[in-house]
Amino acid sequence: MIRASIPSDKNHALIVAAGVGARAGLDVPKQFETVGGLPMIRHSVERLFSHPDIDQIWIVVAAGQEEQLNQALAPLSCYKIVIGGATRQQSVYNGLVAIRQAGGARNILVHDAARPFVSHQVIDRVLDKLKNTAGAIPVLPSVDTMVQICDDQLDRTVDRNSLWRVQTPQAFDFLKLIDAHENIAAGQDASDDAQIFKAAGHIVSIVEGDEALKKYTLPADFGGKESEPMRQIRTGMGYDVHRLAAGEELWLGGVKIEHDKGLSGHSDADVLLHALTDALLGTIAAGDIGDHFPPSDPQWRGVASARFVEHAAALIAEKGGIIHNVDMTVICEAPKIKPHRETIQRKIAEILSIAPDQVSIKATTTEGLGFTGRGEGVAAQAIATVSL
Repeated sequence: MIRASIPSDKNHALIVAAGVGARAGLDVPKQFETVGGLPMIRHSVERLFSHPDIDQIWIVVAAGQEEQLNQALAPLSCYKIVIGGATRQQSVYNGLVAIRQAGGARNILVHDAARPFVSHQVIDRVLDKLKNTAGAIPVLPSVDTMVQICDDQLDRTVDRNSLWRVQTPQAFDFLKLIDAHENIAAGQDASDDAQIFKAAGHIVSIVEGDEALKKYTLPADFGGKESEPMRQIRTGMGYDVHRLAAGEELWLGGVKIEHDKGLSGHSDADVLLHALTDALLGTIAAGDIGDHFPPSDPQWRGVASARFVEHAAALIAEKGGIIHNVDMTVICEAPKIKPHRETIQRKIAEILSIAPDQVSIKATTTEGLGFTGRGEGVAAQAIATVSL
């Protein structure tokens, strides 16, 4: 990921997660509730930080929530924590001040943790809009009939063509936004930063939002699969084989294993990570490992295969995808995989930024049959499940 070298020329993202989520009626603040298999806050952090144009993540939480946040995001370390205020506006302002004290930013994206499924496409749209304007927000049209209610009765119909649903992340020129916050009328609060920005005299432009950016607010939003955004479950498969040869290192799952022979190949020949790369690419129909890392290209000679897996995972993230689990099988007579299984499991979980219990590692033999049975090579199979 390319990072700007001048602090004031960076794009920062500020995730607002300081609420207690009282309306959700949960046992924990809603930003820490499990959604899509992960704490809700984790989705936003991973998706924003995996975008190549986001340089730093800041998260605003309530006092006393710091350890809960760290546990929800472990082992990630790509963020800085700010303590929020009594209102959303005060929490955002606290975050802006912290960023200014750290050197400032060029642009700031303010995002609600309650909207976990932010895609790279929406981030692209708001950042692109900032090239010609100082503020940009994602919106969606109102598709239902809109009415005003008075005393629990229908009063009148409102023209829905003039009504739009506002989402986050909202993107602004950093200096203009912090100035708008510092000049807000005493006691005034706002449900989003676009209101504050417009009140300061700035133009707020719009870009297309995303239906997947629903806001998790009420108990029903956390009630089960019917409350999840409409996401497509995809499965990809991968298979790879490498020859065992004397004088080579043996790498499996990103872990070096001592053995009298190693795997021969153009990269580090990590047969397990190669199979995993193909499985991940398969979930988004992105070809195979040879398409992205041709063995004829000398730059990949001896390279760590973790780079291939990270590349495939980044392509999934760019499409707004979530990796739910991976399941792999190593096929060989030797070495024995069981003594190394947990280490490999943790390493792959680290590479993919998922929990170890989302990574399954198994091993089997071919009862002495075939090339693996004769100890000539090692084979690996992998399956990956993602949602898009």
